[in-house]
Amino acid sequence: MYQDRFQYHDYYLVEELLTDEHRLIRETVRAFVKKEVTPIIEDFAQRAEFPRHLLKGLAEVGAFGPYIPVEYGGQGLDQISYGIIMQELERGDSGIRSTASVQSSLVMYPIYTFGSEEQRQKYLPKLATGEFMGAFGLTEPSHGSDPGGMVSHFKDMGDHYVLNGSKMWISNAPFCDIAVVWAKDETGVVRGLIVERGMEGFSTPETHGKWSLRASATGELVFDNVRVPKENLLPNVKGLKGPLSCLNSARYGIAWGALGAALDCYDTALRYAGERIQFGKPIASFQLQQKKLAEMITEITKAQLLVWRLGTLKNENRANPAQISMAKRNNVALALEVARESRQILGGMGITGEYPIMRHMMNLESVVTYEGTHDIHLLITGLDITGINAFV
Repeated sequence: MYQDRFQYHDYYLVEELLTDEHRLIRETVRAFVKKEVTPIIEDFAQRAEFPRHLLKGLAEVGAFGPYIPVEYGGQGLDQISYGIIMQELERGDSGIRSTASVQSSLVMYPIYTFGSEEQRQKYLPKLATGEFMGAFGLTEPSHGSDPGGMVSHFKDMGDHYVLNGSKMWISNAPFCDIAVVWAKDETGVVRGLIVERGMEGFSTPETHGKWSLRASATGELVFDNVRVPKENLLPNVKGLKGPLSCLNSARYGIAWGALGAALDCYDTALRYAGERIQFGKPIASFQLQQKKLAEMITEITKAQLLVWRLGTLKNENRANPAQISMAKRNNVALALEVARESRQILGGMGITGEYPIMRHMMNLESVVTYEGTHDIHLLITGLDITGINAFV
């Protein structure tokens, strides 16, 4: 069985900025990942299968809706706690973190923030325990970075709505019990609907043949004249503000999560460089390998400080979308670079399943695209600093 030898790296002692509760959460989730995720994840990735047996454990460590109030089944934790959980999960695998991100930020968050009290009571406690699993329907086959161009729509039929359209690249879709779906009403305004599995005309075909996020279940949401009860409309938001606010929460979690993947790659490369002997001495003694390792830990340290400060701003309700975009773009790009440099340190062994690096690298190729591409986040920053919209 694979032995998880991971050790955390904290060059600037950022841990001293955390509370005792933060450290306890980190150790709890890290122990779960070491015991339940890393020993089996390579096999599931090779088979392109999501390890559904982990859902119960994810719920038990508070990975589903950790910042949702206790009265709705959540943990009532702060935003730094949420980030730490995402970091530890993605240290195991991006696909596992994706499942928790979707459940928390893209399903539970909109129901809590924009839903009715009846919707909160009905769905949130079951989502928190993993009894219900959720999906988030925004991206369409022809509309990714431009969600306002969506063609999914619904009509008011008096006592219910009829929903038509499709969504693509949806994490958790193949096994979701509910989906928070964004579609246009008859006036062209984007609204959120809670669609439940079993509603006639609702199907979730799985996406196969992925080279990335292989241990994550990805699929489509297809709506063919689906009758949706009127009480399933999210009443407290109209327009793209709804889905975009969900994406901000998810992007924040990704900024922490990608750092977890980077730390795992760096830790693997550092240990390997100290153990691998060439020309009679460990390759860690060679200048070019030290250059790689030194640059990695420098960028990781900067990213650790970035997400800690962003989490502090989130806790104070002062983090803006552009700041979140900067952290998501920076940390995913950093993680990809660390993965690539780590793979080089391991040489040929870096491409094998004996080590996690190539799996992380392939996963991050999806993470750099979803929840806003690298380029889109650059433009968000550009708009924020110049005041000029380069999207249109």
